[in-house]
Amino acid sequence: MEPSTPILVGCGEVSDQTTPCEAARSPFDLIAAAGRVALADAGGAGLAAAIDTVAMVRLFADSSYRFATNLGTSTNPPKSIAQRLHIAARRHIYTHSGGNMPQFLVNHFAEAISRGEMRAVLLAGGEALRTQRGLERVGASASWNEEPGGEPEMIGDARRAWSDEEARHNLRAAIAMYPLVENAIRGKLGRTIEEHLLEMGRLFARFSQVAAANPLATRREVYSAERLATVDADNRWIGFPYPKLMNSNAFIDQAAALVMTSVGEAQRLGIPQTKWVFLHGCADGHDHWHVSERVELAGSAAIRMGARRALAMAGRRLDEIDSFDLYSCFPAAVEIGCQEIGLTEDDPRGLTVTGGLPFFGGPGNNYVTHSIAEMMRRVRAKPGAFGLVTANGNYVTKHSFGVYSTRPVEGRWQREDPSVLQRELDSLPKAALVEQAAGPATVETYTIMHGKNGPERCVLFGRLDVGGARFIANTPIDAQVLADFQSRDQLGRRGSVRPSEAGNLFVPQ
Repeated sequence: MEPSTPILVGCGEVSDQTTPCEAARSPFDLIAAAGRVALADAGGAGLAAAIDTVAMVRLFADSSYRFATNLGTSTNPPKSIAQRLHIAARRHIYTHSGGNMPQFLVNHFAEAISRGEMRAVLLAGGEALRTQRGLERVGASASWNEEPGGEPEMIGDARRAWSDEEARHNLRAAIAMYPLVENAIRGKLGRTIEEHLLEMGRLFARFSQVAAANPLATRREVYSAERLATVDADNRWIGFPYPKLMNSNAFIDQAAALVMTSVGEAQRLGIPQTKWVFLHGCADGHDHWHVSERVELAGSAAIRMGARRALAMAGRRLDEIDSFDLYSCFPAAVEIGCQEIGLTEDDPRGLTVTGGLPFFGGPGNNYVTHSIAEMMRRVRAKPGAFGLVTANGNYVTKHSFGVYSTRPVEGRWQREDPSVLQRELDSLPKAALVEQAAGPATVETYTIMHGKNGPERCVLFGRLDVGGARFIANTPIDAQVLADFQSRDQLGRRGSVRPSEAGNLFVPQ
C-alpha cells in the first residue's frame, strides 16, 4: 500500500428522539457528539491533534427558506464543532447545500490526502430540526448564536436549485419538484395511479424493514406496501402522488461524522488496520441544473455515467457489489437510481443499509454521512466485501458516488478529473422552454400540493401543440378543478394555456 493512499478510519452517529426540546441542544452539540464517537471509533494516539481540517455539511436552516429559524446560528459552524472537540484545525470548511455533499467531500478530501495536502480531516454534519420546531412552537427564548471567530471556507456549488420561471409558478421545494418527476416516471412506465402507488409502496416497504432493524432509525415500524399506499389522516397527501410516509423525514435530531487520513498517517498514529476502509471508486457530476430544462424527466444521465465511472475506477462489476445505499428522499430518486445503475427494485442485496430518508431519517443535507458510516460498518464486518453509496442533491440534480471496501487499494490512488465527466453531461441537449406560453397544449406531468385541509394548488409541465415546446403553468385555484386533477389521471390532459401576471395558466378542457 502506498503511504499516501486515502482511507476512512472512524465513523460516529447520534440519533436522539427522546431528549426534551426544552433542553435546547443545538445542532452543533449533536454534531460534536457524533464527532466524539467517530474519534473513539478510530482509536489511535493523538488522532485529534493530527486533524488539520474540520468540515461541516450545511445546515438546513442555512439552506432553505422552509427551515429558517429565529434561534440563531454560528458565524463559523465547523469551528464551533472543532472547539467543542478541542481540535486546533487550520482549516474550517462549510458546504453549500445538497444531499450529495457528504460523498462529494469524501471524494474531494481523498484527492487532497493523496496529494499530501491534508494529514487528517473530520467531516461532520447533522440537524436538530425536531428540537428547533419544538422550541419555536412554544416560543422558547433559547439562542443558538455563536461567534467562534473567523469565517469558514465554502465548498460546493452556490447556485440555487430552481430557476426564476420555476419560482414564478411556486415550484421551489423538493416536496413539489419530486412529485412532478414521479408522475413522469409513472407515465413512462404506463401505469395507472393505483398501480404506481402500490409499486411505490412495495419499494419503500422494503426500506422500512431495514429501518426497523436499525436502532438509530427514527421510524422503527415495518410498513406494508398497502399501508404506505393508503391515504388517511396519519398518511395524508403532501404532493400528489406522495403520501406523507413517502417523503423524507426531516424533523428529527440526527448527526454523523467521519474521520479520514492516509495509510501512512494511520500507521504513525497506531490506528488498527481493522478500522481502515478504502475508497476504491468515486465520481461527481450534475444533470442540467433546472428540472424544467431536462429533456428526460424520468431519468438521469449523471447517475448513469457517474455510477459507471465509480465502478470502473474500483475495477468492479455491478454484480460484485455486496451492499448498496441509494439516495432515497422520495421514491423517484430510488426508481431513477435503479434504472440508471442497472438494478432491479427488488434486488436481493437490498437498496439501503440504513432504512432510507423516510424511515431511518432525513437530516437535511447530511443523510449520506450516515449511509457512509453504516457502509463502513458493513464492509468492516465482511472484510473484502464492496459497498456502493450514491448521493443526490437538489432535484435529481447533483450526484456523487463512492465504492468502499476494506480490501486495500493497489498502487497509487488516483481518480479522473471530475471536469471530464461534467463536460460530457453539459453537452447533452436541453428542452426548449417557453416562458410566455399561449395556445392549445397537453399536460406532460403535474402535481397537486396539499395542505392539512386538502388540495391547495396545482403545478404542471406542459407541451404546446404547435412546436412542442415545454412550459410551466398553474391551474386555476378552483376547488372543482383541483378535485378533478386529484381524482383522475391528468397525464396527456388537453387544454389551453395563456400567460398572466402571476405566471402561465393552464385551463383543462
